[in-house]
Amino acid sequence: MMRVVFRKWKNGDIIALFPDEPWSWNGYMTTSYMHLGQHGAADYAGVIAETSPAQENEYRDLLDELKTIGYTNLHIVQRA
Repeated sequence: MMRVVFRKWKNGDIIALFPDEPWSWNGYMTTSYMHLGQHGAADYAGVIAETSPAQENEYRDLLDELKTIGYTNLHIVQRA
């Protein structure tokens, strides 16, 4: 099971953070996913500080997109 945290930027965009999936082994960045840009590196603490928790109706489309690309065993949490 993979933990995922859905957060909302001030402009309304939703980001999925995977706190247990490092972006690389050489840094502190975690893997993230957004509709535009898709996979990328994210500073977990920085994103948490700059965003608010996303509600289910706000992140549903992103969750559906994640499932279509193979993320089938997700455990949604509010914070890691």
